[in-house]
Amino acid sequence: MSPQLNRIILFANGDLPDPQAVHSSLSPDDFLIAVDGGLRHLVTLGLTPNLIIGDLDSADPDEVQRFESQGVEVRRYPIEKDETDLELALEAAIDLHPGSIRVVAALGGRLDQTLANIFLLTRPQFSGTDLRLIDGTQEVFLVHDQVTLNGEKGEQVSLLPLLVPVTGVKTEGLAYPLNNETLYPDHTRGISNRMLDETASVSITSGLLLCIHDTQNPIERIGNE
Repeated sequence: MSPQLNRIILFANGDLPDPQAVHSSLSPDDFLIAVDGGLRHLVTLGLTPNLIIGDLDSADPDEVQRFESQGVEVRRYPIEKDETDLELALEAAIDLHPGSIRVVAALGGRLDQTLANIFLLTRPQFSGTDLRLIDGTQEVFLVHDQVTLNGEKGEQVSLLPLLVPVTGVKTEGLAYPLNNETLYPDHTRGISNRMLDETASVSITSGLLLCIHDTQNPIERIGNE
């Protein structure tokens, strides 16, 4: 596997609302990782993963064997382990030093799994990588210092502080501006803002700020932020 990649796409085992939109957004040089049962999404799209990873308790064993016989790397882990399959897959992806990582089909479904997937974003080793969770209507990511949002006028943007207060929050291009403010985890000050145009920006001084961007089709802009 190449030590440096432009973009890695992880296919988790959740719902994928618009598979064809994902397919049309992919580039030939994308590195595709099937996270256990997420292999089904690649099979549906007629794609070959570069890596299959997980305990494989929810992946079709015939499909795993088929890809393995074609030379696809398969990393198997025991079912009883301390990490989720997605955590293992993200660690593998980070080791490849990509320019960005996108995780599809990781939101919705079981609440515990969704929350665990979101909190994975807070891992310090992931902070230097453009890492986002994406489904059919939302993209979810952490703002570590500054980020530019690309979208459409009227799209909803929610800003949620994780674990500790987030200081120095500034926004541009949002309907309800924040100017060097502090957002607290036990208050809802940052919920349901709106984009005034096709771009907006958010910056912070300290803390972990979760951005949830409801957009027309985040999959189509899977690597364009």
